[in-house]
Amino acid sequence: MTHQMSGSADAKVSAVARRAPTRRYEARRHAIIASAVEELNRKGMRAMTLGDVAARLSLVPTGVIYYFRNKEELAAACFHLAIERYNQLIDSAMSEADDSSRMEAFVRGYFDFRRRAQLGEAEEIAKFNDVRGLNSRPVLDAFVDMFRNARDLVRGPVDAPLSRIDRNTRTHLLMSEVFGTTVWIEQSVPDDYDRLADRMLDILRHGLVAPGASWPQFDLPQLDQAGGRPADASAELFLRAATELINEEGYHGASVERISARLNVSKGAFYHHNETKDELVVACFERTCEIMWRAIRAAESEGGSGLKVLAQISAALVHFQMAGNLPLLRITALTTVPLTMQQPLLAKFDRIAHRIASVICDGIADGSIRPVDVNVAAQMITGMINAGAELRDWAPGLPAEGAEPHYVRPLFEGMLSPVAGDLAATN
Repeated sequence: MTHQMSGSADAKVSAVARRAPTRRYEARRHAIIASAVEELNRKGMRAMTLGDVAARLSLVPTGVIYYFRNKEELAAACFHLAIERYNQLIDSAMSEADDSSRMEAFVRGYFDFRRRAQLGEAEEIAKFNDVRGLNSRPVLDAFVDMFRNARDLVRGPVDAPLSRIDRNTRTHLLMSEVFGTTVWIEQSVPDDYDRLADRMLDILRHGLVAPGASWPQFDLPQLDQAGGRPADASAELFLRAATELINEEGYHGASVERISARLNVSKGAFYHHNETKDELVVACFERTCEIMWRAIRAAESEGGSGLKVLAQISAALVHFQMAGNLPLLRITALTTVPLTMQQPLLAKFDRIAHRIASVICDGIADGSIRPVDVNVAAQMITGMINAGAELRDWAPGLPAEGAEPHYVRPLFEGMLSPVAGDLAATN
């Protein structure tokens, strides 16, 4: 009898599953996704729980499980929705006739969406900070397809189209600058978002180099510790593993177990070298800030124009990541760090952005950098450096030496500028 009743119940569930979704079902499912987006953006995928999502809607967790079997399935729905929104912006921009118009339509469409979302006129979407942490092949495939779609925003002149490597690097740069606005855009009021779009587009189109100024020559400084060797090799290994995991999966994805597993050591070995996970996380952020300050001071100590100093800082930090050394922590990873840790760390990054803005002011004063919004430009420079951690993923085959001509210079000289170098092997 029990078996028959169970079979009957399963048949009813299957019948419901095959039935076309009702408006009420779709509305509730949509509300759950919206609630999950808020949790994802606040805590990251690893820390999000179905209980927290349900509580936002005054539901019990089983009320969410009826629509999504687990939090991974729910997170995937959030990321798919965000990818769909970006694809809509890209597809809308594709109706324009040339690179400049397509790029403008995409950027203005994005800032308009951000304005409406901030005012509650459009639904918020998930940030991609820890999309890889989901380990969902369908989501990652859709994310890669979105990137391929975006490659048509910047193709190059009809008579001299960009090579594949240059389309990849410039697309990564453009998309990273757009994604990176989530770190700083809310410092402005929504009514100013159109103005921010103007300022960003001005830099994307025309770069930072003043008319008549030439790209400066400089050597890249040594950014490793003294002699290029860490004082404590074991500490360096833990910093590397934690940095990589935080970049890939956010604060909560970099658990003691996962850090230890990446190094093939026991949890006991972890605690032998680190008091707590949070102590290691803070050390990772502080090391990134230290390396960035090292690049700034090395460039400033050599002197030269503001353009030379800024270009040297940027090229050195991107090259540092591309050369196989310890990557820098992505500033966007801070969004998943607990608030008690987040504010002091954000303040340290803000000080770096302020110094970069000051260097830009120096360049405007000496005539090597054209007049631009120094605050927006500083955020875009740090965004470009920040995205250097993933440059190899989107431009496979690009050597570290190629980062300056193919990735750094397009931001300085304009996304529509001629290619500064040639990688015949990757064309």
